[in-house]
Amino acid sequence: MSMQIWTRNTLIGLGLGQFLSLLITSTGFTSSELAKKGINAPTSQSFLNYVFLTLVYGTVLLYRRKALKAKWYYYIILGLVDVEANFLVVKAYQYTSLTSVMLLDCWSIPSVMLLTWLFLKTKYRFKKITGVVVCVAGLVLVVFSDVHSGDRAGGSNPRKGDLLVIAGATLYAISNVSEEFLVKSADRVELMAMLGLSGGIISAIQISILERNELKSIHWSAEAALPFVGFAVAMFMFYSLVPVLLKINGSTMLNLSLLTSDMWAVLIRIFAYHEKVDWMYFVSFGAVTIGLIIYSGGDRDDDQHPPNAAIDDHRPAVKQDEEANSGNHSKGAAAGSSKTWVA
Repeated sequence: MSMQIWTRNTLIGLGLGQFLSLLITSTGFTSSELAKKGINAPTSQSFLNYVFLTLVYGTVLLYRRKALKAKWYYYIILGLVDVEANFLVVKAYQYTSLTSVMLLDCWSIPSVMLLTWLFLKTKYRFKKITGVVVCVAGLVLVVFSDVHSGDRAGGSNPRKGDLLVIAGATLYAISNVSEEFLVKSADRVELMAMLGLSGGIISAIQISILERNELKSIHWSAEAALPFVGFAVAMFMFYSLVPVLLKINGSTMLNLSLLTSDMWAVLIRIFAYHEKVDWMYFVSFGAVTIGLIIYSGGDRDDDQHPPNAAIDDHRPAVKQDEEANSGNHSKGAAAGSSKTWVA
């Protein structure tokens, strides 16, 4: 069998992954700006994104006039997990620095790999596992340096912030794996419309309970409104494109690509905030880049897929991240997972 390292899908995955990484960095930047202004309304930040998803994709879904391909309660569960994941990570900006949040969310990677292995029956080759290990090792090195160099002075309670990020990253992993299943077994428009609807309803309830007084106390101005709108637009674009990458390359490739958001975050610290960055961050970026190349370069375009796999009709022919045994993938996902986070 011949091996083609840089397949079309691999190159598309790398490019799209970096664009998504920039979008995530922009949401981190806007969240950090709002935190600095004393605005503490994490659920409200995400609510507008869910409204956009409902209006855009819900309109298309209504125009189709077709029955849902997945059970409605799957989307309720997905919406709840997604809302709380966003809530926890955005809340973390109140307590710790932008860079710390971007680094610690790497916890979602081993979580995604474990969940896809358990529920989607994904098989990872040694080369892909090696790429993941190299990526995570680089980030662990920087987190270790971050703790001992006192580089977290920007946060009021770094430990609490770190715990919030880790909890949010775990929920992101569940959300990503659930979305991956739904985008392959249902469809992208249905996923986005129903996620927007369920996420919007859950967000509205949570806002009325937790953030009503906070919203009333905000002195609305262009400086306060622009980060809110910027966050929502970036999140809408991110949510719209994530299912595309999930369908082509899978959850793990998505989460590995988002690791480079750390690089963009450091550039923001250097050029926007004029902060000094420890040299070990650059070592981390090198490791992440090498690991991502190792992971992406392990695809084969002639791998075998079971001819009667239930999900193969919805998958690209050259998809190599979610490997063989697609028949078991379908059964395992349907039985054990109601959600496939990040497409």
